[in-house]
Amino acid sequence: MLNCIDNSGASIVECVANLRMKRAAKIGDRIIVVVQKQRAASESSSGGGGGGSATIANKVRRGDIRHAVVVRTRKKVQRRDGMSVGFDDNACVLINKAGDPIGTRINGEHPDFYPTLWPEKSLSVWASL
Repeated sequence: MLNCIDNSGASIVECVANLRMKRAAKIGDRIIVVVQKQRAASESSSGGGGGGSATIANKVRRGDIRHAVVVRTRKKVQRRDGMSVGFDDNACVLINKAGDPIGTRINGEHPDFYPTLWPEKSLSVWASL
């Protein structure tokens, strides 16, 4: 189970396949996930007149199968300068098959070393971080 840290509408996803190898996914790997929990739809009213409408900005629903990129792992990653970086949870960002993020924002902590660690994995996810 991974947290989804973008605003695509998914809250918790489950990894079903790693597209690179038969091993645990590392930071930067593309995986296939199933949306397990959807974020609650937020209600917003337009002005004060009582004619408010519920706006649902969720682009994914529970049970959808999507591609994702792992951006945080509990397993520590050794940086080139000798420092190791680990996180409190496992997190991903949902992408489409072309590699573009589904959401428009990425929330949470994300270090600046992603593009330098994986220049060959130059997805537009790294550009939006």
